Amino acid sequence: MITDREINLLAAYMVDTHGRKALSYADTAVCELEQIGENMRADAWRMLRSVVLDMVEGRRSREGEVLH
Repeated sequence: MITDREINLLAAYMVDTHGRKALSYADTAVCELEQIGENMRADAWRMLRSVVLDMVEGRRSREGEVLH
């Protein structure tokens, strides 16, 4: 099982590497995984996308801290 810290590190890497485009990569992964019946993996990508979105919109720091 992937930890919250690992999800945060991966999200930060995606945002640093791809910026806002990381959201579309996560969306693509979710759709492709759902199409082949990999619902648990799709859920993991949904969770990752949520953290990426929070980072892109300034609600979460790269270190995982929630910003107010």
